[in-house]
Amino acid sequence: MRTTLTIDDDVAVRLEKLRHQRDDSFKAIVNDLLRRGLGELDRPGDGRPEYRTAPHASGRCRLPNLDKLADVLAWAEGDDFK
Repeated sequence: MRTTLTIDDDVAVRLEKLRHQRDDSFKAIVNDLLRRGLGELDRPGDGRPEYRTAPHASGRCRLPNLDKLADVLAWAEGDDFK
């Protein structure tokens, strides 16, 4: 298949360096890198287990109403201004 690609300058520089290192054609380098990249997309995850946290029962709420912020802060700081 023949197509036209617009390649960013930084990528073009890296491709050109790689082409000189491998002494291969630009077409071969691009096809090899595309194959590798597409192969990586087909692989499942990176092998690390998914991180999960276990739930913890912390008991009931000690305040009857959490809507009054002043009361909550007073209780947390040990003040009793009621």
